[in-house]
Amino acid sequence: METLPIGKAFTLLEPGPVVLVTTNDGRKDNVMTISWTMVLDFAASFAITTGPWNHSYAALRESRECVIAIPTVDMLDTVVGVGTCSGRDTDKFGKFGLTRIKAAQVRAPLIGECLANIECRVADIVERHNIVVLEGLAAYLDSARKEKRTLHAIGDGTFVTDGRKFDRREMMRSKLPDGV
Repeated sequence: METLPIGKAFTLLEPGPVVLVTTNDGRKDNVMTISWTMVLDFAASFAITTGPWNHSYAALRESRECVIAIPTVDMLDTVVGVGTCSGRDTDKFGKFGLTRIKAAQVRAPLIGECLANIECRVADIVERHNIVVLEGLAAYLDSARKEKRTLHAIGDGTFVTDGRKFDRREMMRSKLPDGV
């Protein structure tokens, strides 16, 4: 094995998938790219890592709600573009041609081009680690969408995408919650 600098160790564990998180501050919508996401359990509990360096963070803290939108590989340049400009001076929905869809339970919009969207409320903010814990309220999937492969950031400006799917549901049945 080769030695890897410890400063690059995170690239081995970078979670998936890259998501777009929408917010609404009471006046306008914004969207940010988040590559650090985590599922907390089989219930609809999630975590993202963000903080005051992101323009959307203030709206997320104040409104206590957002939408997690899950883009696919064909949206890679949009995902990177959204993540490399600020909502402070850019209408990202307009600039990147993203379609706002009214959410049912939160003010932040769904993104029509994404494979899936999850409406969320903020359950907790762990400031020491910049972790925002989210509770899912409603979820939507565009099953008619042809491209379904999601993106995963390596953390060094490169990305990988999902590949072949391996089904081991029967083998794992005793560990899966009903209905999964």
